[in-house]
Amino acid sequence: MSYRIGSGVDFHQLAEGRELWIGGIQIPHHKGSLGHSDADVLLHAICDALLGALSLGDIGIHFPNTDPAYRDIDSKILLRRTYELISGKGYKVVNVDSTLCLEAPKIKPWVPQMQAVIAGILQVGNSDVSVKATTTEKMGFAGREEGLMAYATVLLKKES
Repeated sequence: MSYRIGSGVDFHQLAEGRELWIGGIQIPHHKGSLGHSDADVLLHAICDALLGALSLGDIGIHFPNTDPAYRDIDSKILLRRTYELISGKGYKVVNVDSTLCLEAPKIKPWVPQMQAVIAGILQVGNSDVSVKATTTEKMGFAGREEGLMAYATVLLKKES
């Protein structure tokens, strides 16, 4: 039986006039993530963790921001395609542990929806997806609400 661990991190600027997508759901806020896709920082970090666990590079290699096909793409599609790469190699997700770093908005009310979306794509139970959040105590770009970041760790298991 083979297990693999992967970690991922992603950062995005926050900007007026953009929608805020985190964990596959839209969250009401006066600023949104800036990026080539919908800029879902959490799903991007999970994609990188999945890819990293199997030494498959990173999200930028598989879904480059220079490719117009990914312009404004829903990051749930990117996560689904990443999961297909992982399952195509014979692996399944055991669990995901993730942390968001942002000053606002508070995400606690949205966590169950995020867990359900991510778990559905990765074919695991909601309790197998941990989504936590912290502020940076008003320090740095996240503390000034100029951006946000996410960290993710995944455990994969080779299917027998």
